[in-house]
Amino acid sequence: MRPPFTLIIATISCCFTTAQALRILLNNDDGWASANIRETYRLLREAGHQVLLVAPVVDNSGQGGRSVFTRESTLMANGEFDSVLKGAPSLGHDKGDVNIWYYNGTPAACTFVNLDFVMGEVWPQVNAPDLLVSGPNVGQNLGGFLYTLSGTMGATTAAVGRGVPAIAFSAGSNGGQRSYTDVKSPTEAGLTDPATISANLTVKLVQQLIDNTPQGERLLPLGYGISVNYPDITSFKDNSCIDPPFVRTRMTGGALSTKAVYNNATGIFSGENIEGVGLNACINGNCSLRGETDVALKGCETAVTIFSVDYDVPTGPDTSKIEDRLRPLVRTDGSGSTAGNDVSPT
Repeated sequence: MRPPFTLIIATISCCFTTAQALRILLNNDDGWASANIRETYRLLREAGHQVLLVAPVVDNSGQGGRSVFTRESTLMANGEFDSVLKGAPSLGHDKGDVNIWYYNGTPAACTFVNLDFVMGEVWPQVNAPDLLVSGPNVGQNLGGFLYTLSGTMGATTAAVGRGVPAIAFSAGSNGGQRSYTDVKSPTEAGLTDPATISANLTVKLVQQLIDNTPQGERLLPLGYGISVNYPDITSFKDNSCIDPPFVRTRMTGGALSTKAVYNNATGIFSGENIEGVGLNACINGNCSLRGETDVALKGCETAVTIFSVDYDVPTGPDTSKIEDRLRPLVRTDGSGSTAGNDVSPT
């Protein structure tokens, strides 16, 4: 049963006649009231797009692609920055804007709630969005591990898996978790707020994709997404990094893994970054591209990585080597094998 929403929503056209105006879903893992997502919402709207924001009611960083839906109809605690109070519905919208919604679930769950419920409430004549934007996150998401750790990427891959083109945006800490009410330009250095700069860069990349996509075509091929990582924006203190150029990268190449470090005095383990030898094995793709970790961490450049959701076995001599070692127990003709049967190599 649908929740008893009483809002009255104006009819929205289902189709645009201009290639410039999109229907964009917006999500993140930092929470619906965070500075980055609200500035991105504002500037995407100013660029002429229709935007429907559904994001977690509280910070859900580190959830990866977990789809956790609340079992409570009301909030058990206040939302992020007291943006909504305990006892409010677990799904609701901003009192002044029916295009800004919160949900008490993980980022991936928010993607699904938007696709399968909220979009039908607010855009009743729209069958599918043109794009999902996730972020910009507070903190970068670098390397292949982010599929299991990053809620920003979890929200993105959830959309890609459902056939929706999607882009994940991640930024430096840029002052950490801040409410959208704290965004202020100029900063003490007389410059634009980092949240606004990150949002402007986000709109710039989205617009570039729009301008180079023939009208009537998908923004991204089916099963593809993009992960964007901004460097630390320095506008709180100076102008040394406020307009980082975009560079095409690969997820691996300098990507970091984790080493468990034991403290003899406390008896407690902690994590320490270490280069991921396995992570950085170049198996697929263009091995000449720079790794996004080095690009985003070691200078003032923005890493742009194209990815797909196809984790299937790669082709090449290494795969053939593994297949040979599994024969005759494992057949390679797709028909499977039964233990104990006399199975000949194929």
